[in-house]
Amino acid sequence: MDFAGRDGVRLAYQEIGAGQPLILIHGHQERASVWVDSGLAARLARRGYRVIMPDLRAHGDSARPHESAAYPPDVFTDDGLALVDHLGLADYCLAGYSLGGRIVIRMLVRGATPRRAAVSGQGLDSLLHGADPDRLKWYREFFSACGTVTFAPGSDEKETEDWLRSMDGDPKALLLALDSRVNTTPAELASVTVPTLVLTGAEEPASRTAQSLADALQHGRYVEVPGDHFTAKMSPEFWEALTRFLTE
Repeated sequence: MDFAGRDGVRLAYQEIGAGQPLILIHGHQERASVWVDSGLAARLARRGYRVIMPDLRAHGDSARPHESAAYPPDVFTDDGLALVDHLGLADYCLAGYSLGGRIVIRMLVRGATPRRAAVSGQGLDSLLHGADPDRLKWYREFFSACGTVTFAPGSDEKETEDWLRSMDGDPKALLLALDSRVNTTPAELASVTVPTLVLTGAEEPASRTAQSLADALQHGRYVEVPGDHFTAKMSPEFWEALTRFLTE
């Protein structure tokens, strides 16, 4: 299914289940189908949720503009708020992983009022200061070089390119989207009144400041589960922590 962003760009989403609406936002370079493939969407649907999974702009089946004007500051948040408006949601929950978790925080500080929210794969540092400059530089160089057959077999770049192709990713659109990210201030975090779960893997860098993120929110709670940034969301402990929090 499609809806329009606030600038008219065509964006896609899919649903499974019926009941309490839950918007579930995927991570950077992924697509909504990761939630279906992992089994989490079906698990949540069995718990009585209408699971709504958007494809972010430049990802999945959503539009992938190749013009920088299509990626103004905080555009992913604009798109998330547009989806809430499109569906006419008043009583819903909101959750996101990695970039999706960043978007959840941005939606909350900009006025979204879900019943409950969950932020996975994010810590306080990354929300206040943004991505590590070296990592951001790596991504800029990587997206610029994708498809040029320059990556050595077995290198991080080659493995990431192969994975991106499995997601049907668009390097040019993803490169442009990097400049749309907006950091969040301590005052904005302190303004969030929605009960929010902060959920990270024990082996991922975000876990170092995840408790601080929970503390920065008025009603934050931190839970650590096994795994790193890529494997944590596949663990039974992740699924159980998320579903337990949402159904309290």
